[in-house]
Amino acid sequence: MRYDFGSDNTAGLAPAALRSLIDANAGYARAYGADEITARAADQIRQRLDADAEIRFVFSGTAANAIALSMLAWPHEAVLAHHAAHVCTDETGAPGFFGQGVGLIGLPGFSGKIDTKALLAALEDVEVGHRQPPAALSLTQSTEYGTVYTEEELRQLIEPVKAHGYGVHLDGARLANAVAAGFDLRQIARLGVDVLVFGGAKAGGLCTEALVMFDRSLARRIDNRLKQSGQQASKARYLAAPLLGMLESGEWESGAANANLMARRLAEGIASRSPFALAHPVEANAVFVRMSAKAHQALNAAGWACYRFDDGSVRFVCSWATTESAVDELLAAIIALN
Repeated sequence: MRYDFGSDNTAGLAPAALRSLIDANAGYARAYGADEITARAADQIRQRLDADAEIRFVFSGTAANAIALSMLAWPHEAVLAHHAAHVCTDETGAPGFFGQGVGLIGLPGFSGKIDTKALLAALEDVEVGHRQPPAALSLTQSTEYGTVYTEEELRQLIEPVKAHGYGVHLDGARLANAVAAGFDLRQIARLGVDVLVFGGAKAGGLCTEALVMFDRSLARRIDNRLKQSGQQASKARYLAAPLLGMLESGEWESGAANANLMARRLAEGIASRSPFALAHPVEANAVFVRMSAKAHQALNAAGWACYRFDDGSVRFVCSWATTESAVDELLAAIIALN
């Protein structure tokens, strides 16, 4: 393998994340999240969000998303989400498992963004006793197709949901990339999001994500919930430390800025110099390309890992560690394809 563009998960820990993890290993610390490192990491997140939220660190984004959705809907209810959202396509039914039967209702929309008219239609659908009615909305920022919701786009989706008295979850696995694209973190709480998953893994951290509860009533007995679901770490400082290092150093933002920049470099080269077309706008760190199966296989065979996505396009994802030289080598390989 020359370089893995299949996902930003394949990159190692960002330098500040690794240093912070090593530093956290010195001496002793209180268990189960009562340590100073965990508290500092939570404070860093609160400062960026400009919100007084309850925060816990869990082992994976799947667990964070599923537990968050289980807070917002009863087992006989469902969550509205884009049909290509991670909770719908890549979590093996975890929302239903953690939510003891919570359903998912997939909605359409170009390039990963939920279509407002489709959402309104779903909200106004007649409730019957034979189907799970919607009780919450799940959004993804940046989206699965590498696009970034504007504040106004989010408002148009969130306001009608809140008007129905429903909850809102935001999957921020690539939230750092949205910030690097110009999204203001402070808007999340102001727009009415109830629970946020603050991404660490894809930004260059370990596997940890932060579960951020703006509605503190949702945090009632949260530690019991996390313990039961196997998400309460005894040595919690090791979950929080890498994210703390990235936040205190600014590498959470700068790493995402590099990833976005490399994605734009790749996209511009493909659009101007290759025989292939871009499938979606490039607004964060992912580039989607219309490419034949033969061309895709040739790239893989040559050592360039890339992934065919749900819509049939081939996805290339850049990370904090992606270099100009790697992008340029990939471009040369793509341009050489027939």
